[in-house]
Amino acid sequence: MIGEAVKHAEDLKQLALDDSIVSLNRENEDEARGKLCSELSKGVSALIDLSWSPWEEAEHLASEAGVPIIRTALGPQPLVAAIDRYLESRNATDAAILLESEIDVDKVLYELLGRSNTRIWVHAGLTRDSARALKTMRPDPSFYVLVGGSGFVMETYKRAVKEKLVRRVYRWNLVFTDYLDLSALDLSSVVQPTMILQAHPEDCCRIIASKDCTCSDSFEKTQATLNSLIAYLVDAFGRIDGTFMVKARVDCGDVHSDMSDTKEALHRIFVEDIDNNETVFYWDQERSGLFLRHRYVLSSYKPDSGLEAVAVWSANQEYRLLPGVTLEPLKHFFRVGTSPAVPWTLPKLDPETGDPLYNEDGQPIYEGYCVDLIQKLSEAMNFDYEIVSPRSGGFGRRLPNGSWDGVVGDLTTGETDIAVAALTMTAEREEVIDFVAPYFEQTGILIAIRKPIRKTSLFKFMTVLRTEVWLSIVAALVLTGFMIWLLEKYSPYSAKNNPGAYPYPCRDFTLKESFWFALTSFTPQGGGEAPKALSGRTLVAAYWLFVVLMLATFTANLAAFLTVERMQTPVSSLEQLARQSRINYTVVEGSSTHQYFINMKFAEDTLYRVWKEITLNATSDQAQYRVWDYPIREQYGHILLAINASGPVADAETGFKQVNDHTDADFAFIHDSAEIKYEVTRNCNLTEVGELFAEQPYAIAVQQGSRLQEDISRALLELQKERFLEQLASKYWNETLRQSCSDADESEGITLESLGGVFIATLFGLGLAMITLAWEVFYYKRKEKNKVQSTKENVERPPIKSAKLGGKMAVGVARLRKRATKIGKKKNVTIGDSFKPSVSYISVYPKGDYRP
Repeated sequence: MIGEAVKHAEDLKQLALDDSIVSLNRENEDEARGKLCSELSKGVSALIDLSWSPWEEAEHLASEAGVPIIRTALGPQPLVAAIDRYLESRNATDAAILLESEIDVDKVLYELLGRSNTRIWVHAGLTRDSARALKTMRPDPSFYVLVGGSGFVMETYKRAVKEKLVRRVYRWNLVFTDYLDLSALDLSSVVQPTMILQAHPEDCCRIIASKDCTCSDSFEKTQATLNSLIAYLVDAFGRIDGTFMVKARVDCGDVHSDMSDTKEALHRIFVEDIDNNETVFYWDQERSGLFLRHRYVLSSYKPDSGLEAVAVWSANQEYRLLPGVTLEPLKHFFRVGTSPAVPWTLPKLDPETGDPLYNEDGQPIYEGYCVDLIQKLSEAMNFDYEIVSPRSGGFGRRLPNGSWDGVVGDLTTGETDIAVAALTMTAEREEVIDFVAPYFEQTGILIAIRKPIRKTSLFKFMTVLRTEVWLSIVAALVLTGFMIWLLEKYSPYSAKNNPGAYPYPCRDFTLKESFWFALTSFTPQGGGEAPKALSGRTLVAAYWLFVVLMLATFTANLAAFLTVERMQTPVSSLEQLARQSRINYTVVEGSSTHQYFINMKFAEDTLYRVWKEITLNATSDQAQYRVWDYPIREQYGHILLAINASGPVADAETGFKQVNDHTDADFAFIHDSAEIKYEVTRNCNLTEVGELFAEQPYAIAVQQGSRLQEDISRALLELQKERFLEQLASKYWNETLRQSCSDADESEGITLESLGGVFIATLFGLGLAMITLAWEVFYYKRKEKNKVQSTKENVERPPIKSAKLGGKMAVGVARLRKRATKIGKKKNVTIGDSFKPSVSYISVYPKGDYRP
């Protein structure tokens, strides 16, 4: 290519040129230096450096000898430098660059090292291995750049889409090194909004010095660039005092030359042409090189709206957007680590099958408190995110080799940028990660136990008093009723035995009436009319006092009995749980709760050992250590023994299931308070007992030294002002769900099951009354039937004309005190107005046919 370029300049300028090529081997520079000195000793007019990076030895020799040295770039370096300017304007921190060949990789690396502020990853092509490397690269590249011909770029992009690397908008940048018209290029395979950079198609014609041309895919850009460069140098030398090139011999041992004036004159010509847009090359004073004066065109492509130019600038100018064009702000992207915990991070389930859902990368899809918090933070801080689960471990614990697993381990290795989970703040974790201000401070350890299933009885009110008390009450009632009858019968001052003292109708206390009086005295309306005799009244007064006391005692005990029954719980604190032996309890194996009891047991043992050493080694005043009891309780040791005896469970779900299965409330589960409260609101059988202990806040974590710590803290403060965190708490710990439980209203009153026996007794009385009514109706009808039959028999007999009664009637015995008296049981039998006991007559007539 160099030979063809020299020949092209000779034909163009009608002169003879001589050239020599020195191959530079960076691993053996002495050999290259010797060859360079050999060529310089023959005479040279200029050095053209086509290496990928400046060779200091050549620059030193040229500088000492005053020989002009011109650098240039024949590969994709200028376009890569142009896209680097754009990435810096987008605040890029890192980028992955894919090129056509390994040679282009080296060229780009030499071009960007020391000049770019972006962390870069460069690779030749995109294979399955390199795609996997890009997926696992941490942190994720902010941008991806494809550099090469249109064929290579589009094929590589399709491979990236297939490997699921193209996910975010404007993150992929296509840089075309050829001069094709983009309007004729098929961009249908571009699935996300993308930025496209290329040199203006007209630059091809300027390189080959043609006004009307078309550059095809086979256009040799490198050859055309060399042709134009050497021709431009020949022309520049010809413009120095009207002379042509000056040749000078340089001895590397004694560097001396008289070409300094020529070098300065040549540089002046290059500087004069910087602002001359008609020239193909421009002079870069900092890099001492001539580079193509490309006009770069940056376009935005959207699959739905097509291609739109957003910036056009020259290679020797700064990158700037076209007037009226504004680029969409790009969001930062962060990988957010989390670990399953109820209700913080819950695996999302398929509503039809109930199976966990996964995204296209095989990661589980989550929902819950932390997921809602992540979403709100992303909106407040304007970033995109991806939720990642740790490959091993849960929230994070230190391994024997000093490393960490779980969410904390992913932060330390750079696998994730942020950790939003039920992550407690500990001093051990703060050694390797940084915590943000807590987002949830009301967490700790609680005890969950099943509500005891109370034995319901419709006659529970009867259990307030023991059986012997009820029997005593019945005996008192019977005895009182009998004594009232007895006193009424034999007292000379009773209404029965002293009717003259009571001219008005009085209650006749028969044995039946006495028992009725004793029974009704237990009612609020009382037993009614009391006996008249003083002895009877004394008995009734004592009985009434007994009734008042018994009713008051029964009422008070019934209220206390039913109230205490609703409030009764097996245990009310961790201390009570440790002291008793009926209720077994457990924790989740390896959880923070389990570790808490292990640590407390260790603290107890340590304190005991220290106290024992103090007491045994005390040399003076040992009396102060003489105590009856060990001053430190060993409850955590007993608790840990009980946990080991019951066996720690594998997960919280198993723990809650065991509690729910023990209907006698003889099993407890000690776990994280937030999860217990969440489960209690959704399981009517469970309840929490005791006070919260071992309180620790939950906080968001970031990598050590991350700038995100301050940004997230500020965003959390704003969310607290908006009461968003309170809204999340009320969403996932909704106490109103308890209202759906069957026993939710027990605190408001006594249930029907507790007093149902009272209604049953009333219904029993109603039923007995109906049975009595049926018997009375039956008895009455039978009696009426007998009357009718007796009347018929009397009608059939002839009336009695005269009969001597002799003081007694033939149909019955009666004491005659009035003018008309019913005799016996025959209502139809009457006596006349005149009646004498000695001789009397009676006539018997049918009913309705009365004659005196």
